[in-house]
Amino acid sequence: MDSELLSVGIDVGTSTTSVIFSSLLVRNTASGFTVPALSIIDKKIVYRGGIHVTPLLDESHIDAGRVREIVAGEYAKAGITPAEVSTGAVIITGESARKENAAALAASLGEFCGDFVVATAGPDLESIIAAKGAGAQQLSQQRGCTAVNLDVGGGTSNLAAFCCGELCAKGCYDVGGRLVRTDEAGAITYVSERLRPLLEELGFSLPLGAPAGEEGLRALTDRMASLLGEALGLLPVTDRLPPLQTAGSSAFSLKQKIDALSFSGGVADYIYHPAKDWRRYGDIGLLLADSIRQSGWFRCCNVVPPLETIRATVVGAGSYTTTLSGSTIFYSGEGLFPLKNVPVLALDPGTERSCLAGECGALREQACWFLQQSDADNLFFCLRQTQNPSYREVGALAGALAGAAEELPPGQPLLVLTRYDFSKSLGLALWRLLKGQRPVVSIDSVQAGEGDYLDIGKPLMDGMAVPVVCKTLIYG
Repeated sequence: MDSELLSVGIDVGTSTTSVIFSSLLVRNTASGFTVPALSIIDKKIVYRGGIHVTPLLDESHIDAGRVREIVAGEYAKAGITPAEVSTGAVIITGESARKENAAALAASLGEFCGDFVVATAGPDLESIIAAKGAGAQQLSQQRGCTAVNLDVGGGTSNLAAFCCGELCAKGCYDVGGRLVRTDEAGAITYVSERLRPLLEELGFSLPLGAPAGEEGLRALTDRMASLLGEALGLLPVTDRLPPLQTAGSSAFSLKQKIDALSFSGGVADYIYHPAKDWRRYGDIGLLLADSIRQSGWFRCCNVVPPLETIRATVVGAGSYTTTLSGSTIFYSGEGLFPLKNVPVLALDPGTERSCLAGECGALREQACWFLQQSDADNLFFCLRQTQNPSYREVGALAGALAGAAEELPPGQPLLVLTRYDFSKSLGLALWRLLKGQRPVVSIDSVQAGEGDYLDIGKPLMDGMAVPVVCKTLIYG
């Protein structure tokens, strides 16, 4: 028994905007004598949209109306309606995520694109999505090696490393090809403030309106390339690297030797296929590509071609953001779904132990604080430590969660996420305890932590599982 999901990926990046549609095939891979186990067994891109220049109203605002027109046009070309889409992601990346109307644009596109499409941002998540779209995870898994992908875009460079298919490092730095821009006459029109320390270090400035000299710009891109080498751990780290770490991202830290290195993003095309005229796009992207290719650390690495370059992020968004819950889940009504942008409250081990003893005071205080801090109407109580609880412990845990749920607004469902597979018994205990006072959703086998947000889609295959997207939401 198979089920097919249509997934959309929309990437609004610093330089370009693109859309893809993927088909995800879901199958119960368990035998007839075990608990069902639903898995996404195949991913196939069914439509690749064009590469569009990201439209801006000014340096602080994306042209949301024009972006919506681009997305609507791609839907029309693909012959797909929003109602047909089951899952996917809108990714606002790089400089675009810093625009003042980025969050409003993401929410608008999420609403436009179907019943269960997420609006996602956050530089670490972008790094992971781009690396998966580029094929680094698959390569790492197939070869049993450490594979790193470096996605070099217009505003940022995203890094993610996989060891034997498992994520082992991630990070993002403000190094990109659109941080300096020029007009058709070759004059400087824009210089990112984040480059000022590098320009001071190099001993020159790039005043607006001045001619864009190749020598000075190449000195800048050479330094930017060396900073990427520092970020990868291939060069000694200088004091210029930490300030370039993108806000909200992790510092990339990899202990293993890099066995394979791939490049994706708009700049990556020209790392693999050099261009003659560096002025072609009115920025420093082609010079940066050349600086990376000529750097000593690049020549020392085993550089492998990616599955995708400029489309890596949008392919990752459309094909690799959705996972499935376990099959021992509980929910008290179909009308509860989809759930969107629900923040995760991850219980610490001490709080989980007190809940197993039936005490709800600490959890109730945390829930009250968390709702105030996140400015949210609801949250997912996330249990990460508890395994194989006894019948008595399930009852005590249900009592503690029901007590903490009194901090939720009336009518809001009680949402519980467990790492291990006892969510059905816990959900039933909660439903009996609450006696219909509020709906209950209890799902398992999803890894999430503090700072994550969850989107839950409509149940699949007679309600055995639900599609889940775990994400971060960071703008500005």
